[in-house]
Amino acid sequence: MEIKNRYLCSSIINDLSEKMVFIGGPRQIGKTTLARDLIASHFHSFYYNWDKIDQRKKALNGQWDPNAELIILDEFHKHPKWKSWIKGEYDVYKNKYKFLLAGSARLNIYRKGGDSLQGRYHYYTLYPFSYGELLNNKNIPQPGGELSFDQTDENPVFENLMKYGGFPEPLIRQNPTFHRRWLNERIERFFKEDVRELTMLKDFGSLSLLAHLLPEKVGSILSINSLSTDLQITFKTVSNWLDVFENFYYCFRIPPYQTRKFSAVKKEKKLYLWDWSEVKNESAKIENFAALHLLKLCSYLNETEGWNVSLTYLRDITGREVDFLVTFDDKPWFAVEVKTQDRNISKHLYYFKEKLGIPYIYQLAYRDDNEDYVKDNLRVMPLKKFFSGLV
Repeated sequence: MEIKNRYLCSSIINDLSEKMVFIGGPRQIGKTTLARDLIASHFHSFYYNWDKIDQRKKALNGQWDPNAELIILDEFHKHPKWKSWIKGEYDVYKNKYKFLLAGSARLNIYRKGGDSLQGRYHYYTLYPFSYGELLNNKNIPQPGGELSFDQTDENPVFENLMKYGGFPEPLIRQNPTFHRRWLNERIERFFKEDVRELTMLKDFGSLSLLAHLLPEKVGSILSINSLSTDLQITFKTVSNWLDVFENFYYCFRIPPYQTRKFSAVKKEKKLYLWDWSEVKNESAKIENFAALHLLKLCSYLNETEGWNVSLTYLRDITGREVDFLVTFDDKPWFAVEVKTQDRNISKHLYYFKEKLGIPYIYQLAYRDDNEDYVKDNLRVMPLKKFFSGLV
């Protein structure tokens, strides 16, 4: 499997003509490869790595390659005054050089403090590989419109993607032993190189236990009270730790959709991981796979086009629930219910369709590859066919 392009390449290249571009995302998601190999191939570029002392000194002293069009700075947000430094360099050289900064979760956290860079950059979050990206799908959904899908959805990469996740290394290697070791090393680095360096947290035993508990909570409404009891620590502490895990791209939570049209639950969020391959339960893994794909679509439409697109779920106080609702300008766009294998349309889809007037509704089946039909304006279709049509 050779990586020649990624879904953000054209958008980043276009934006570099106007402003700096920052690329953030989870550790080991391929940010450096995207910047140094894929984006750089379109320019005469020069790459500066913070961890290379000679390169760091040249960059901090403003000694830029005179022939370069694009300056790539990797992990330079580790510099304690990086924002004022890059602001000065950009303001002086913006007519000569294009600036691209790549970094870990820290870049996203640090850039939010203060506004010294306001108006000078575009920020992109790099997501794991998705099915549509691997198929090089160009038919990106337009907010509020009907989704369209290829008629040919047979492709062997789907099962590998489901098994090994969307992070480049294990997906490319497709080796079970390598995958297991990679997962263990990723968690270890997550605590040692991200959480330990950037937070005041010290109880790494309980933090590690929390990380091991979360894959079992995927797809369910997350009870912080329950986690607090299991870990024997306070509600506030668990809540703060979950925020840290989200900031560092280990997990994410989606909120319930709020409206006066039905009695929605208020605060209960559902939890998912950035790497669905960690999830052991098949139905939970499939739902996590769907959640990450939908979140990637929302992020793409927001960061590349500025659309107000969000991922939520539907649940009322009686327990009626639909897995996902994607909104556009806070109004329902399309709803998705994910099944392992179930040919009966969920009654909850009908209920919320009537209550909210949801324009498009999909029930997806992982194992029923031949089921694809429309009934009562609801579409039942194979899961992999649906996601082949997204970014």
